[in-house]
Amino acid sequence: MKENNTVKNQSITRQEDDFAKWYTDVCLKAELMDYSDVKGFIIYRPYGYAIWENIKAYLDHRFKKSGHENIYMPMVIPSSLFNKEKEHVEGFAPETLICTIGGKNKIEDPLIIRPTSEVLFCQHYQKIISSYRDLPKKYNQWCSVARWEKTTRPFLRGAEFLWQEGHTMHETEQEARHETLSMLEIYDELGKDLLAIPFSKGRKTDKEKFAGALETYSIEALMPDGKALQCGTTHYFGQGFAKAFNISYQSKEGKLETPYQTSWGVSTRLIGGIIMVHGDDNGLVLPPFVAPIQVVIVPIAQQKPNVLPEARKLFELLEKENIRVKIDESDKTPGFKFAEWEMKGVPIRLEIGPRDIENHRCVLAKRNDGRKIVVDQDNLVEEVKSLLNTIHKEMYEKAYKFLLDHTTEVHSFDELKEVVDKGGYAKMMWCGDQECEDKIKEITNATARCIPFNQQGFDDTCPICGKKAKKVVLFAKAY
Repeated sequence: MKENNTVKNQSITRQEDDFAKWYTDVCLKAELMDYSDVKGFIIYRPYGYAIWENIKAYLDHRFKKSGHENIYMPMVIPSSLFNKEKEHVEGFAPETLICTIGGKNKIEDPLIIRPTSEVLFCQHYQKIISSYRDLPKKYNQWCSVARWEKTTRPFLRGAEFLWQEGHTMHETEQEARHETLSMLEIYDELGKDLLAIPFSKGRKTDKEKFAGALETYSIEALMPDGKALQCGTTHYFGQGFAKAFNISYQSKEGKLETPYQTSWGVSTRLIGGIIMVHGDDNGLVLPPFVAPIQVVIVPIAQQKPNVLPEARKLFELLEKENIRVKIDESDKTPGFKFAEWEMKGVPIRLEIGPRDIENHRCVLAKRNDGRKIVVDQDNLVEEVKSLLNTIHKEMYEKAYKFLLDHTTEVHSFDELKEVVDKGGYAKMMWCGDQECEDKIKEITNATARCIPFNQQGFDDTCPICGKKAKKVVLFAKAY
């Protein structure tokens, strides 16, 4: 095997020169998205949307397997309905996009384009839940939401984005809490199985939790620039929303009870995570099982007899095995094709030319490290399937090593500042007081990303205030 990691694509800004510009270059030049005429509203181009479709297919299968059903709610919420839950309103009011005119007439009860759909689900649940026999209700919807963000970046933060939002109602607190953590586990497995991204997972602090939730849990990914990216959240609401919307049911004992509620979601922000965690100076590096194209066949000297017919034969062989494969028969030079498909992050490039045909072989090039492997055509399907698994494993392990190498225990405020300025997680013992959390944010611009489930303490006191330390917390600057 031969390795070649030289930079070929000069049209992309290097990561070390300007990481933000590199990110934007890749989004545009790999044809994932384009800008629309309205700030913050992007066009999801076919290649970018196909990544989302693969994420959606994985999660949709997992949701249905765990007893959830898909539903679709209206995209608008009457202001009077939205205002029913005070904490929720305070959390989302600054981001709402409001419709005040319908046709030529003023709308008396202005319509809010959903920033999230808790109140719509609650209103619906109030109508359809009356008995313990109606529980649990485990609904999910795939949709877009609008949030009027001041600063936007493709996939990471938009005025509109695509997501799924699950909303469930349960008979008992125990069942609702189990649901909250079970969905977090599915999100974590999404990272392991599909995205090749190791997530740090745990509970959010009260300062960082979802507006209206009693508890919020999250999966967090660490980017190459040392910033954290919140990639998904699950929320335990308890009975707060249910009481605000007068949702009740008759128990088996004939008593009127209030159900317990959860909510959970991930969005197209995951695409931004994939780009940043795995990309390099040649563009995208896509994990094999989320990649729209897993193998691209590039014929060499395709004008010569037998080259295209042989390439098409290999295409059919792989396609029959449900491998996502494409053959590039364009009249561009092989070198141009190589650079183009590297830019798009296709995990495996298959090269086939006259000499390969003569020897009944082909060459497989791995996108993640540039290594080339010569394989016999008779073993092609087995080799490709094995290589896809190998690439996924290598990409996950590389990202996991980066996470471990950039998570540092800190024992003083100065150490915390040094770590977050350099980039990465500062793992700190915390007293639990928001004053200390606020001070860290004010001075370093770092926030508490999560309280990890693994709570192995290492200091007795909080380095910010000197009080008794209660929890291990990961702090970092974030997107």
